[in-house]
Amino acid sequence: MAILPYAHDTFDAHLPLVIIGAGACGLVAALAAQEAGVELMVLERDPLPRGSTAMSSGFIPAADTHFQHALGVSDSPDVMAEDIQKKNGFEADPAIVELLAHQSGPTIEWLADQHHIPFELVDGFLYPGHSQLRMHATPRRTGEELMGALLNASEAAGIDIVTQARVVDLHVDSTQRVRGITLERPDGSRESIGCDALILACNGYGGNVELVERYLPTLKNALYYGHEGNQGDALLWGQAMSASTKDLGACQGHGSLATPHQILISWALMMQGGIQVNINGERFSNEHGGYSEQAAKVLAQPEKIAWNLFDARIDESAQAFEDYRNALESGAVRRFASLEELAEDLKLPLNALQATFADMHQLAKQQSSDRFGRRFEPTHLLKPPYYAIRVTGALFHTQGGLEVNSTARVLNTQGQALPNLFAAGGAARGVSGSNDSGYLSGNGLLSAVVLGAVAGKSAAELLRLKLSSAVLP
Repeated sequence: MAILPYAHDTFDAHLPLVIIGAGACGLVAALAAQEAGVELMVLERDPLPRGSTAMSSGFIPAADTHFQHALGVSDSPDVMAEDIQKKNGFEADPAIVELLAHQSGPTIEWLADQHHIPFELVDGFLYPGHSQLRMHATPRRTGEELMGALLNASEAAGIDIVTQARVVDLHVDSTQRVRGITLERPDGSRESIGCDALILACNGYGGNVELVERYLPTLKNALYYGHEGNQGDALLWGQAMSASTKDLGACQGHGSLATPHQILISWALMMQGGIQVNINGERFSNEHGGYSEQAAKVLAQPEKIAWNLFDARIDESAQAFEDYRNALESGAVRRFASLEELAEDLKLPLNALQATFADMHQLAKQQSSDRFGRRFEPTHLLKPPYYAIRVTGALFHTQGGLEVNSTARVLNTQGQALPNLFAAGGAARGVSGSNDSGYLSGNGLLSAVVLGAVAGKSAAELLRLKLSSAVLP
């Protein structure tokens, strides 16, 4: 993988726009660009486009949508932007935060109305940091279903997706303009494609052990639950082109991955009253603080595991999530008639568990916060029968990357836009600040889908201007 100097190479083919990566980001960018009349091609390294999107819950936050209006939810882009900035400690680029918040609603409605993505508003609970119900998902609430819907939309639109095409080189001239790419097939053969604009939609570096150790040392031993193809190609290409990079220590972790089953367990369990205890039967954090930063907290526990404890009320609610139903079928969810039975079967100290539960009841009665800052509502206190899932912390994807402006153009280290290079999703700097605690639920797909749409429209506008100037006398 390299940046090759452009020297009037003869390419095997030429297209106005090339998009690298056929996850949610690349497909949405393609839909937006093609709608603007651009001829394009999406290149995907895998036999079947899935990416990190297919491994996610598929939740996309958006403000002021007709889905919210239908359920009486009052929300606004400004409130959403404030929620994002509060969670990241006001470390993200305010212009990008404002852009994503204000474009989130129109983008979700465009995908639903024009491309028949079957979104619905997820109700019943708020994810950490969100002040309003604004998570939009497809009916099964899985990233796999979202990817399927986007692929169907892309096929209906006639978008050309070339799979098993790993981009290995970019051809760049002396002005830092990308002139084309070289792709490699599984048999080792290579093809070159010239282009007038390039969108990097190939996510971050979570699958690159060396880069994770360099930028995310606290999670270097975490299980990686993202796509193996996320090797940091966009980051490395950008750095070789003197692009600006920001917030490379930012990431989305998750403190609730069933182990050894490797099934994502929704944080809705915690938000509806569930708790996490370690093998000593003790709580160790505020479970309402956020599931991203919880990954490192779980990994810091003995044996790097925790137990999610909840009850029948939460179990019934969680069955709306396909991942949870899969966990039930796999045997990851265990049911116990009493705390004594749970302690004996899980080999947890009963005295410590009883003390943990007694403490929660006392806090609820006093309406006071615990030493971690969590409050317990009497209506959400756990009652028998109890349920338990053994979980660990995991790294899902990185949030730092190439710095972009409000048109998704990649910036150089002097803050100037590179001539024709765009980035979105995990390839671009996100809005999660500088570390694992700034991730607000849905930030990953927010950047992938909304900034992806912006990148597609912006690339189309750049190509339109290029064509207009070329035909002027």
